[in-house]
Amino acid sequence: MTADIPRPDAQVHFGIFFQGVNHTTIWSDPSSGSQIDFETFRRVATTAERGLFDAFFLGEGLRLREQDGRILELDIAGRPDAIAQLAALAGITERIGLVATQNTTYNEPADLARRLSGLDVISGGRAGWNAVTTDNAWTGENFRRGGYLDHAHRYDRAAEFVGTVREIWDSWRDHAIATSQHGANWIEPDAIAPVERAGAHIRATIRPTLPRSPQGHPVIFQAGDSPTGRDFAAANADVIFSRHGTHFDDALAFARDVRTRLRAAGRPEDDIKILPGTQIVLAEKESEVEEKVRWVREGQYTGQTTLSLAGQVWGKDLSDRDPDGPLPAEDPEPRPISETRGAPRGGQDPLEIAREWRARAEAENLSLRQVVIATTARSGFAGTPAGVADELARWVRHGATDGFNISPYLVPTGLDEIVESLVPELQERGVYRTEYTGTTLREHLGLRDPLTRRA
Repeated sequence: MTADIPRPDAQVHFGIFFQGVNHTTIWSDPSSGSQIDFETFRRVATTAERGLFDAFFLGEGLRLREQDGRILELDIAGRPDAIAQLAALAGITERIGLVATQNTTYNEPADLARRLSGLDVISGGRAGWNAVTTDNAWTGENFRRGGYLDHAHRYDRAAEFVGTVREIWDSWRDHAIATSQHGANWIEPDAIAPVERAGAHIRATIRPTLPRSPQGHPVIFQAGDSPTGRDFAAANADVIFSRHGTHFDDALAFARDVRTRLRAAGRPEDDIKILPGTQIVLAEKESEVEEKVRWVREGQYTGQTTLSLAGQVWGKDLSDRDPDGPLPAEDPEPRPISETRGAPRGGQDPLEIAREWRARAEAENLSLRQVVIATTARSGFAGTPAGVADELARWVRHGATDGFNISPYLVPTGLDEIVESLVPELQERGVYRTEYTGTTLREHLGLRDPLTRRA
């Protein structure tokens, strides 16, 4: 009965997340391709477009991850410059959105606004910007301002940065350019307004160089999950990513919190699309699902990767241990977990982590590798195409999310089974498009006009 479904007409939106640096892509599988060659990016993007995905999304890394002062050789090290890569993909795709992760800490607004606007114009209005922040000195060492920004100020700079970029994008009036050769001028007089900014973090005088695209300006994505990050999204973003792509109740609580923050910011509660990251494992028969999941997990968490992740907790080299044996008997060394692999364990005390892992191992009779998988892997969705389609439809139509940003465990072939078997099941249920009905990313996502251009 549709009366029991809060959003009976809601549609599932899909994005594809090409991660680059990570250990969850099974790079050692024979069907895995290069993480740098353009052919891999072409294959993934065109497969996603064939599957009518909303967007192709590229992660960004400003420094390779390290452990104990050395480049972590277990990680895939991809991630060419996102805007350069997406500009190339714009020429071989027609509809799919192209989303670049770009940092507000180590870029300048005038330069980044121009490059993103360039991608938006040449793609016909298909560009998106995932605005992220960084505050650690480790990443900053690659820049002349390394480590200069206090953690408490990273969103202050981000807000000024996004505001400045929006002013740049809005500085050209609509219909500023002549539409035919019969016009008196190529551009209308006074059609471009200079941008003056004198904030605490951004001080600039800018004369923008590019007109608007068919979608107004690039769609703004945001991925912060902290309270400050959620407030930033409610004030600035069109789409928010989240880590709540596994458990329905967690996802629903996150969605309700975001909608509350939207109302507090004076926006309609459906003004942001929520797309949690997730992984999807499909098998033809229900009896094959468990074995398929096991194969994926063992490929993602090799023995070396297991010992590397555990070594972060114990603060020492565990490479001589048996990953399929018991947890180390000794306690972790009392020093912080290295920050050189991102934001490890959310700052949790290593001794506390070890206690939790040991309790889990004892209660469930787990090896070290099994504990690492159980505590760090995101389970996502696993099942037959029909079963997973039912579950995705439930999430979207009950308001837990608007869709999913999928991270394939194999690149470039990992999307094939989703496009060929899951998408048709969703279409059969009337919960997924059967064709693109618009040409811009904003239209694909069903978004309103940019915030700064509403009456």
